[in-house]
Amino acid sequence: MSDSNTTDITNPSTFILLGIPGLEVAHVWISIPFCTMYVIAILGNFAILFIIKRERSLRAPMYYFLCMLAVTDLVLSTATLPKMLSIFWFNSREINFSACLTQMYFIHCFSVMESGIFVALALDRYVAICDPLRHSTTLTNFVVAKIGLTVLLRSTILALPYPFLVRWWSYCRTNIIPQSYCDQFAVAKLACTDTHVSSYYGFFVVFSVIGLDVPFITMSYIQILRAIFSLPTKDARLKTFGTCSSHLCCILSFYLPAFFSSTRRFDHKVPLHVLVLIANVHLLVPPLLHPIIYGVRTKQIRDRLLKFFTCKRT
Repeated sequence: MSDSNTTDITNPSTFILLGIPGLEVAHVWISIPFCTMYVIAILGNFAILFIIKRERSLRAPMYYFLCMLAVTDLVLSTATLPKMLSIFWFNSREINFSACLTQMYFIHCFSVMESGIFVALALDRYVAICDPLRHSTTLTNFVVAKIGLTVLLRSTILALPYPFLVRWWSYCRTNIIPQSYCDQFAVAKLACTDTHVSSYYGFFVVFSVIGLDVPFITMSYIQILRAIFSLPTKDARLKTFGTCSSHLCCILSFYLPAFFSSTRRFDHKVPLHVLVLIANVHLLVPPLLHPIIYGVRTKQIRDRLLKFFTCKRT
């Protein structure tokens, strides 16, 4: 490795991604499940988009939001996985400074967007279960479009300052990032200038997203569960709960790894390679699980998939 990687660097043209520090000899083996997850995520999310586009009976608010979620998962996984695999397979560790900023922006932007989509899905389930007679008049196509635009604008605006803050920093330590992708916290450790503004803004974004979205989702599902338990028969309760169980599974698959990754970041007793693996799981597992969960748990999508493959065989 050249000396430029460890000497004074004010404006580095490239960063060096280490992949998973301490597990370099196992990179090829680690790439196998990572590549498998990526392929399944790509095929699964494209299948969701294909089925919803193909079937006119699925032109409803919930399925529009699922399309948004599938696109978000595709972008989020594609922003990180190809570079990870190039590190694992070809030891291609260099990443251009601008490419690093772009990757960082996409990760923050689409993570915030995914959280907003879960809020929209919770709202859809709340109206569908607690006020079903007004569902079609409340969540019209125009309202769904406005919700989608709001989610897009919020994520775009909240993530926009990150690349500008990172570009303004001076780097006097090294340009080596002990990660497999450009993480804002990892890059901040390389800066020799004051990064408190970035830290404060990061906490503001976390509060704006988690502090608002999670309570809204929680309150929505509390009302949903109250409505479900007030139904007269057990069969009606199970059937109604089944319509929102897939949403709950996807919400947990997104927020739990994010929470675990954020809290472990401040635990200095945890080995670095474990922290990196947790961060990778946080980005890779939700795009993998979402199409599987919705494909298995949502009867309309499951039936259309089975019908499509059965017709193909015959």
